[in-house]
Amino acid sequence: MLLQPIEITPAETRTPVITEEEAGALARTTVNLFKAWNLTDAEASTLLGGLSARTWARWKEGQFGRMDRDLKMRMAHLMGIHKGLRYLFKEPARGYAWIRKPNAAFGGQSALALMLRGEMADLQAMREWLDAERGAW
Repeated sequence: MLLQPIEITPAETRTPVITEEEAGALARTTVNLFKAWNLTDAEASTLLGGLSARTWARWKEGQFGRMDRDLKMRMAHLMGIHKGLRYLFKEPARGYAWIRKPNAAFGGQSALALMLRGEMADLQAMREWLDAERGAW
């Protein structure tokens, strides 16, 4: 059998766009997730990239305005973190509590402490860590 050339397929370089409708659903879900995680308003604001107290108060009332790409991606990472925890813990309450517990894998810090450093990369790293921990790699 002769070798045949393999057709080159270009890599997909475009990140999927989160629509405004999807962003609204993410925001509603994020508010509920933060309630389950028992976050303070300051913690919620930090995880959402410095969202103002006034805007966060409106979100909790179900009023969502336009969201930039950074905020949409932060919420997407938070949903990925939530999904990873749901896979790791059969009882949702254990996953919700886990984020505040000291963890040897994080040098004795909690997952929340790491995420509260405020960078998008912190959320992404936590999501990737949880994915790897559940064997998604």
